[in-house]
Amino acid sequence: MSNCDQFREWFEAYALGALDAPERVALEAHLATGCKDCAKAVEEARWLVSQLAYLAPEVAPSDMLKGRLMRTVRAEVATTKDAVAAPRSNVPLWMWGAVAALLIFAVVTERETLQLRKELRSAEYQAAMYQKGIQDVEVKLKLAERENMILTDSASVKIMLAEAGPQQPRVNAIWHAKLGIVLTAENIPAPAQGWVLQLWLIPKETGAKPVPSHVMWPDEGGKFTVLVANPPGEMSATKALAITEEPEGGSSQPTTTPKWIGATK
Repeated sequence: MSNCDQFREWFEAYALGALDAPERVALEAHLATGCKDCAKAVEEARWLVSQLAYLAPEVAPSDMLKGRLMRTVRAEVATTKDAVAAPRSNVPLWMWGAVAALLIFAVVTERETLQLRKELRSAEYQAAMYQKGIQDVEVKLKLAERENMILTDSASVKIMLAEAGPQQPRVNAIWHAKLGIVLTAENIPAPAQGWVLQLWLIPKETGAKPVPSHVMWPDEGGKFTVLVANPPGEMSATKALAITEEPEGGSSQPTTTPKWIGATK
């Protein structure tokens, strides 16, 4: 290895002023011998480092950044004075530009990274909401298919729930032993504020209490179509379906007299 080879990895660090004191002393002593190749390499390294200042974005450093830069430069000057017998009194201008460029570049890069992370989180949230929307649609489609099968299957049992009194609107129920119950109605008066309609299964067993099921609310036109996918009892063990008005949220046992009731077949 030639005498110059040991200095090749030091030129850029020397140009930045980041070379350790013993290495700096050794390199400067070598340059003092008049080595043209090494002197040319040092000049090229200084030129390269000086160009960093022109590559940095035009962003004014904050007061905190300026303070940190001044402390770094003062510490570097103090270290040089302790290690070298002939201390330097001034920091080269190109070093100021290079260090400032590197620090500004680091700050801008961090800011851009944070912005990219924010945009990524937003994109992930939108994708999750889109996926949830797709899942909701799929669930609705499956329920609609199930409801249609109940309404059209010959194995379904039709139950008419009549209201007390003549010429009153009725509720139609279609019960499929495996798929559930579909309730439909028109011209149903809305319950009072804070009340809902609740479906009950009346067991055949003597003395057994009504079993609470779905709660519902008619729309502005007095209509509703409700799918009870998993009734709380078997059709074979139920003698009738009933609907009462209950406090909002439903009840565990009826609190009012049934408004609609119909026997199963």
